[in-house]
Amino acid sequence: MPRPRNPSAPYSRYRAGVPGQPKAVVLPPKCELPVPPIPPQVEDVWTDHQKALWRSLWESPQATQWDDAAGLTVAVLVTYSQAILTGTASAWQAQEARYTAEALGLTPAAMQKLNWRIAEADSDD
Repeated sequence: MPRPRNPSAPYSRYRAGVPGQPKAVVLPPKCELPVPPIPPQVEDVWTDHQKALWRSLWESPQATQWDDAAGLTVAVLVTYSQAILTGTASAWQAQEARYTAEALGLTPAAMQKLNWRIAEADSDD
């Protein structure tokens, strides 16, 4: 007899077609929604790299699932990422960057927990 499902981990051992399991949310390969403006608090202090990362995150498949309130969370991730890449981040900033990326569904583990998967891109080859 199979082991019963753990109700506190509803997406554990997700298998397609299992009765009672929600279907995966299929994300498009790229978010076609307009990129929100950069928050005014950081617009003048961000580097070109940070502005490009902002655009890249808002064009990611996961961005299709974010609402307007995610803007500040994405801004925090961009700021922490720059600190990590330049070697000026503290340990707590690096940890917060990881948590922020997970909250936005940007890591494989977070995508699995959220039951998201990215659709295959159409190729014109």
